[in-house]
Amino acid sequence: MNKLKHIIIFFLLSALALSCGNNAQKKDIETEPEAKEKTAQNQETGWEDIMPSIVTIDSYDDNRILESGQGFFIAEHLVVTKYSLVNASNNVLISPFDTDEKFKTTKYVAVDRINDLIILQIDNLKRKPIELFDGTAPNSAKTSYIAESPGKTIQIFTGKLLNQTNVKGSRLYRITNRIRKATFGTPVFVSNKKTIGIAFSDVANYQTQSFAIPSTFIAQLLSNKNSEPQTLESLRSFTNEEVAAENKKIKGLILETDMGDITIRLFNETPQYRDNFIRLVKENYYDSLLIHRVITNFGIQTGAADTRYAEKGDIVGYKGPGYTLPAHIVPGLFHKRGMIGSPRKPDTKNRRRRADGSQFYIVSGRKYFDKELDGIEEENDYTFSSEQRRAYKTVGGAPHLDGSYTIFGEVISGMDVVDEIEKVETDRQWRPVEDIRLKNIRILK
Repeated sequence: MNKLKHIIIFFLLSALALSCGNNAQKKDIETEPEAKEKTAQNQETGWEDIMPSIVTIDSYDDNRILESGQGFFIAEHLVVTKYSLVNASNNVLISPFDTDEKFKTTKYVAVDRINDLIILQIDNLKRKPIELFDGTAPNSAKTSYIAESPGKTIQIFTGKLLNQTNVKGSRLYRITNRIRKATFGTPVFVSNKKTIGIAFSDVANYQTQSFAIPSTFIAQLLSNKNSEPQTLESLRSFTNEEVAAENKKIKGLILETDMGDITIRLFNETPQYRDNFIRLVKENYYDSLLIHRVITNFGIQTGAADTRYAEKGDIVGYKGPGYTLPAHIVPGLFHKRGMIGSPRKPDTKNRRRRADGSQFYIVSGRKYFDKELDGIEEENDYTFSSEQRRAYKTVGGAPHLDGSYTIFGEVISGMDVVDEIEKVETDRQWRPVEDIRLKNIRILK
């Protein structure tokens, strides 16, 4: 009897183990469908025309290699790839899938830092552009990307589109294809062999997931490209003498918001901040960003990269353009009403007081009494001038920021708009309950 009991238990455990194994195998197939559906060129036609338009990309700082990835042609001499693959380089080598030859470029015609896209110009190489998918691709659509294999055959890796979602301030497609670092920048196709975007992987919700930067962003960037190419070197430096001279001549900028226009001017006393701001404006970086922080008796704040696609309830205000700026405290510039400054992380996390690369605030403030100013001086170990005291008592401002935050501009007209924005209802994070956007910034020549 005991022997029979042991035999029964053995078979039950074996069946359980087999069931678990089958479930595990099924799970692997569901989460990694490309492993099962990998096919060769001769099993599915049409890819041979696309293959020459996909390229490998190696970015360099002079002769030192930095990053490797992929990209693809969207016009006869234009290749799109991830901005983060080339943002620290001054030259790039491009090699199409159909040849081992490498082509050098040092130029780009458009960049989108928020969506991590850049369009490179390749003067000495011409290819047929890959067609972009127009609109939003449907959930559960079959997705594919291709890769070379020995013998110049084409491997096809398939998966499916799960949904479109917000990740770290960007609007992305989430896909089941497993995208490795070497294939970051490769195009992801749907059944009509149109690309829905650029593939990459990242950690989101504590898991490594695969995504595609939507083709609609690529099309928009292409339509807004510069008529004259810029150098990759210019992405690494904020300005040069020629650009600085032109920026000095700019009379002002108009901030178009949902609640009206605010006209500002930038100070030549802080040239790095001036030139950085104007460069981002020319890149359309600020378009459609939220005014995400509104504080009564202080002012309004905008310029955070994670606000363009933010939804209700999202915590925002933590993403910049990928760099910070050194503090530049100019004697004589202080936080009276109408001044524009650059926010930063607190001293405990930012000993050098470096400022955010894109965010800025406009001070509305309030009026202060001498006794209040005395207290701020003692607390901050800072002495106000007679001019500062007079301004804070008659015009108002935010005196507690003086000596610690960089001021780089001021409002010329439109403070009534700032005041109206300051009155709106906000949540506990000071984000307006109803979204207010910075629609566009125009430069006044």
